[in-house]
Amino acid sequence: MTGETASLRERRRAETRRTLQAHAVRLFMARGYDATTINDVAQAAGVSAMTLYRHFATKEDLVLYDEFDQETAAALAAQQQEEPLRQRIGRALVQTAAMAVSSDRDLLLARLNLMISTPALQARHLDSQYATEIAVVDTLCAGTTDPDQEFRIRSTTAACLAVIHVALIRWAEGDGRQDLPTLMRQALTSAFDTAF
Repeated sequence: MTGETASLRERRRAETRRTLQAHAVRLFMARGYDATTINDVAQAAGVSAMTLYRHFATKEDLVLYDEFDQETAAALAAQQQEEPLRQRIGRALVQTAAMAVSSDRDLLLARLNLMISTPALQARHLDSQYATEIAVVDTLCAGTTDPDQEFRIRSTTAACLAVIHVALIRWAEGDGRQDLPTLMRQALTSAFDTAF
């Protein structure tokens, strides 16, 4: 299989995931997360439940799945390393949020509202945040064996993510009226007393 064929297949798979997720989130918002079944989502999307499960292993993944961890890691890898760690992490998180908002603001807002308001999703949302932490730490710790440096990176990452979490909740509770990247920068600046 050529790289072009694999790339086309991955693009189609990603588009199918986005379409399925949009149908699911729309139904969850209209009917309620707990009242909507996988079969309801599959029927609305015009696919079988098996097809849905091929793209999303669990019902929770229909809301939580995104590629933000990889995008944040890529943004970090592209940055200059001279900046302070908290600024590098904060800027990568803001850059990822800006891409997400420009890609599909309404879907992002609906997903966040579901994560905040649905007990079944709240714990999994924290798992998702931890996965982001791991992606950031792995990117920044590549090539290091110093446990003190890894501890510093992990601590700074967790602090930045906690601040971003507060900004995301504020944005969702305000129905997305504020500019999310600006709100995130304000939260980071407030927490770290440094401009982002």
